[in-house]
Amino acid sequence: MTTTHTLSVLVENSPGVLARVASLFSRRAYNIDSLAVGPTENPHISRMTIVIKVDGHALEQVIQQLDKLINVLSITELDPVASVQRELLLVKVTTSPQTRSQVLETVQLFRAKVVDVAQDAVTIEATGNSEKIQALLRVLEPYGIKELVQSGLVAMERGLKPGMTSHETSH
Repeated sequence: MTTTHTLSVLVENSPGVLARVASLFSRRAYNIDSLAVGPTENPHISRMTIVIKVDGHALEQVIQQLDKLINVLSITELDPVASVQRELLLVKVTTSPQTRSQVLETVQLFRAKVVDVAQDAVTIEATGNSEKIQALLRVLEPYGIKELVQSGLVAMERGLKPGMTSHETSH
């Protein structure tokens, strides 16, 4: 059964690492649903948050192949309940004098914020889990979405020290 998995992969912060990781997925014909990469508290290490939909056997293969890459330091499959997961959305929504107040009420309801106002549109910034972002988009769609950009998922385990999971490895 194909399910969604979120992997937190710590890698050396060096040129070419992202290309090597992405090509591993490409060679195996696995689609990456979401990929976010950024520095960690250590400037020599980056965190990749990778979301993929695969079955359990394929997940094990992906983790084993990632673990073989020299620049990969550790791999953790994040449990949605035991981790904090967020996405960022910027969306430009068409407004008129008649609809502007309704759009602004929606922004408040979703605890989002308006970051730009034009005569015929507002640009909204929202952060949250994937479900919240998708729900906001569904509510805004009838007003007319002019443009949107959405980050990949970023995630980390809850608590001070990450607990070991069955899919965690480190070099």
